[in-house]
Amino acid sequence: MKQQHPVKLGISVGDLNGVGCEVALKSLQDARILTSCTPIFFASNKTIAFQKQTFNIDLKFHGIRSLDKVEHGKVNVLSVFQEDFEVAFGTSTPEAGRLAVASLEAATKALKDGEIDALVTAPINKSNVQSERFSFPGHTDYLAKELEGEALMFMISEGLRVGLLTDHIAVSEVANAITTKRIRDKVKIMNQSLIQDFGIVRPRIALLGINPHSGDEGTIGSEDDNIMRPAIQSLFEEGIMAFGPYAADGFFGSSSYTRFDGVIAAYHDQGLVAFKTLSFGQGVNYTAGLSKVRTSPDHGTAYGIAGKGEADPTSFTQAIYAAIDIVKRRSTHLEYEANKLKPSQKKAPKERNA
Repeated sequence: MKQQHPVKLGISVGDLNGVGCEVALKSLQDARILTSCTPIFFASNKTIAFQKQTFNIDLKFHGIRSLDKVEHGKVNVLSVFQEDFEVAFGTSTPEAGRLAVASLEAATKALKDGEIDALVTAPINKSNVQSERFSFPGHTDYLAKELEGEALMFMISEGLRVGLLTDHIAVSEVANAITTKRIRDKVKIMNQSLIQDFGIVRPRIALLGINPHSGDEGTIGSEDDNIMRPAIQSLFEEGIMAFGPYAADGFFGSSSYTRFDGVIAAYHDQGLVAFKTLSFGQGVNYTAGLSKVRTSPDHGTAYGIAGKGEADPTSFTQAIYAAIDIVKRRSTHLEYEANKLKPSQKKAPKERNA
């Protein structure tokens, strides 16, 4: 499964009233990107032309109506909607949500069909995308359904990787949602991803406690003792290097995270507050556990600065490079697994004459 061409990289445009198109176009001004991937916007020529003009971005693009017309070495724009759209930067509108969903659906279909190798999603507004057609709390849940996988929201940067046991659910629901099965499933997804997507032979994974101080031996809740510890022990006995539970404040405060290849937080803010404090603007949101590769920047629509030309493209650029790297590492891993000798195929050593 060696890549015979630059990675075909789909880009869904997200909320057109946010900063998604701005940071995507700014990222693609880096000429090095076109040597390692072929970017394809799922939008319309008018949309991309408007965004280019608004932010004075010197970047030529190639408009296409089907993916068999993609040209390598160029920024391609596949027309997936035709209607005019009046951009209202910094404003949440139903029309912006509808077009964000149209872009995402078209890009996801291309990903499922193997017409693109990876997908980078620009930020959506989780409120204005809601409809009978789209009723998911975010990209992760939608892609898990479409790609029929068990997804793990996995925030990655050069020095820190944080996955979540629970992601976009209310805090009041967290404790009941964390079960032995969920812990085991999420740890196994992270372990496999660290091996095949990041090239780590035997990953070390830390789990953060559910309660403050990991329950203080039952003084502050029993979930860590009754659910978390037995699950970690069973994973370790199966050969997965899982450790914990660790109290989140001391774990990050003492830089203990540097001793592990991945960290699993119990809930959204427990993991992401620390991650964004340490890596904001440099981090990438990766959806592990799926048959296809999807990344996104570590920020949202940023309505407060939308349209002002102030958005920093660094995280989107990192999302592009992460997608490319993961596609290549995964291809190498699959090739290695396919060619690995089974025990019965290994030749016995020849006996030496006495």
